[in-house]
Amino acid sequence: MTRAIAIVPARLASTRLPQKMLLAETGSCLFEHTARAVAASGAFERVVVATDSADIVAAADAAGIESVTTSPDHKSGTDRVAEAWRKLSAAGERAGVVVNVQGDEPELDPKDLARVVAVFADTDVAIATLAAPLSSDEEWKNPAVVKVVCDARGVALYFSRAAIPGRGHGAPPIAARDLPAQRHIGVYAFTPATLARCAALPPSRLEQAESLEQLRWLEAGERIHVAQASRAPVGIDTRADYDGFVARWRAAERKTGTATTARGARSG
Repeated sequence: MTRAIAIVPARLASTRLPQKMLLAETGSCLFEHTARAVAASGAFERVVVATDSADIVAAADAAGIESVTTSPDHKSGTDRVAEAWRKLSAAGERAGVVVNVQGDEPELDPKDLARVVAVFADTDVAIATLAAPLSSDEEWKNPAVVKVVCDARGVALYFSRAAIPGRGHGAPPIAARDLPAQRHIGVYAFTPATLARCAALPPSRLEQAESLEQLRWLEAGERIHVAQASRAPVGIDTRADYDGFVARWRAAERKTGTATTARGARSG
């Protein structure tokens, strides 16, 4: 198997939800949930949090999670991951795949992370990401939901916040589940050389138009392979997102506790 390293960018500043990475109403910081899900995939030799914050470093140390300090000036998670990888590789780390898993994705399915690494069994793959089916017309039209359309080989043709593909004049209605578009999940896996190349590219016209950094790579001629995810997780961007996550986590904990208690009663 290809040796893979996961880097979890976790910056402290956040416009919509200040210091969200340190929110810990479950008893664990938000980034810690994500790092634990990444480790549970079994696909990675190391899981490293990349951060610009001494507070996040301290929280990672307390949780037994490896971290590396990066510049506060990065404009994207990819830039932060690229700096973290340069530091790790300078210290002797070697890997065939470096995976960027944003720290605000605590509900990623670990099996899906293993799937995106498995794509690199094909030596032609240089970048891979994840996508899941759209659930509704509302999701397809929502500019907060990034859509991707692919060719027959599963290589991305385009990413957009718009409702793609457009329904042409006179075209019959199509249910969202039957559209060729899918919901993009912001996990990016790179070969180390491709990560360095992508991080060195200047912003592109399409990227600036859509505010999607992966369009920079497409516009530069890179190919992005899209692996199929089992489901689309809920990223944490707002207080409502976090409250929903906490509620789901507590419900799962209650269910697990009930099951554990029941097993104990039967065995006694």
